[in-house]
Amino acid sequence: MVPVRLTGPRLAIREFHLTPADTDALHAVFGDPEATRYLPFEPHDREECADQIEQYLEEALRDERTVYRLAVTRLADADDPADATPIGSAALTLGSHRSALLGYALRPDTWGRGYAGEITGLLCDFAFGQLGVHRLAARVDVANAASTRVLTRAGFALEGRVRHEVYLRGAWHDSFQYALLADEWPGTGRAAGAGG
Repeated sequence: MVPVRLTGPRLAIREFHLTPADTDALHAVFGDPEATRYLPFEPHDREECADQIEQYLEEALRDERTVYRLAVTRLADADDPADATPIGSAALTLGSHRSALLGYALRPDTWGRGYAGEITGLLCDFAFGQLGVHRLAARVDVANAASTRVLTRAGFALEGRVRHEVYLRGAWHDSFQYALLADEWPGTGRAAGAGG
């Protein structure tokens, strides 16, 4: 495995570690009903979060890696970002025809600081650069106005509404489908005007 390490102005994205600190940090996101309100699963307990990290590490060791589930840390939280406690998670899932699906989740106490936009930018740079992705998609619960703004600012285009995509908490939920192409991302050097 070649560990992923992405660094932005305020954040770093790295592999999860199967440690009590990373497990607690993932549980602070995936175990929180507010943080998971727009995610396609019920809140996880701590043991489920430890199992998730084990799965992430198994995925990272595959010969042809197609899933990147990564820890998001603040640069200011430690001298070495690898030692910092995660405040969230970031994900890229590779698909066919050089496509990928992007996702992220943060602890509620970190919302409203622009971190989701920075995560999105780092994942776009990684996907369109090192991974050679051509099309990057994201699905967002239609009630999640904050993530809709993040994707729009990053240059993603709304492609449509996926009706009744997820059944959760006794109700069907629709999603918006967004996508961004490699030649629309300013980091590729071929496009202008797409915000980041």
